[in-house]
Amino acid sequence: MTQPLSVAILGASGRMGRALVDATLRNDRLTLSGAVERSGNPSIGIDAGVMVGQSASGVPVSDQLSEVIRAAAVVVDFTAPGATLAALEACTAAGTPIVIGTTGFTPEQKLLIAQAAQSIPLCIAANYAIGVNVALKLVELAARTLGSDYDVEIVEAHHRHKVDAPSGTALAFGEAAAAGLDRDLLSNAVYGREGQTGARKRETIGFATVRGGDVVGDHTVLFLGDGERLEIAHRATNRANFANGALRAAAWLVGKPAGLYSMRDVLSLND
Repeated sequence: MTQPLSVAILGASGRMGRALVDATLRNDRLTLSGAVERSGNPSIGIDAGVMVGQSASGVPVSDQLSEVIRAAAVVVDFTAPGATLAALEACTAAGTPIVIGTTGFTPEQKLLIAQAAQSIPLCIAANYAIGVNVALKLVELAARTLGSDYDVEIVEAHHRHKVDAPSGTALAFGEAAAAGLDRDLLSNAVYGREGQTGARKRETIGFATVRGGDVVGDHTVLFLGDGERLEIAHRATNRANFANGALRAAAWLVGKPAGLYSMRDVLSLND
């Protein structure tokens, strides 16, 4: 019988961290080998299983990042850019694969991630939900098929505590549409409109952001033509779908050669 894969969860007491701990403990093919939080976090020392409402797991939440990473077959990180880079350094030193769900990286930080992927297998995605990644593929296909006669607008909504906007997933949808249209998103994105903005430019890919309540994550990509409108939408009602997708990526990543991977690789959506 194959031994369960040992997984370490970083940012364990956060919204996604708790979902990941819970999903790992419920998965017979995985075992929780570590749960990490920053020093001073009130969850330090608490059993990770008890923290998420399950029975004791025997794994206390720890602030010993390097030690936990060395003991794991794979690391899953949903924290913040600075914390992710620290984890990336520890993973590189230990030769441990890492799945990154953190968003909001600067171009310079993205370069550091790409450099780390030369030494270890690394998977990074704006969203690990299986449905979202299928929707990304559909958006690219729709953009390529409909072409420049259709205007593209992206609307996203998240809970009041989310700190970045637009969401990483919304930006991923924008990149998918831009790829299908052979456009550069950076040059054509519009992130807000107010006042006398003038007529919409054909090349624009627009973003609208909503924040409030406990919305887990809603994304809608609109292709607006003359006489018809196509909408591709994804609604997340809880974080289990993100967690299960990230754990699927973690299991897939183990044993892969060093490189920078995405959920398109995990789900064989590159063709």
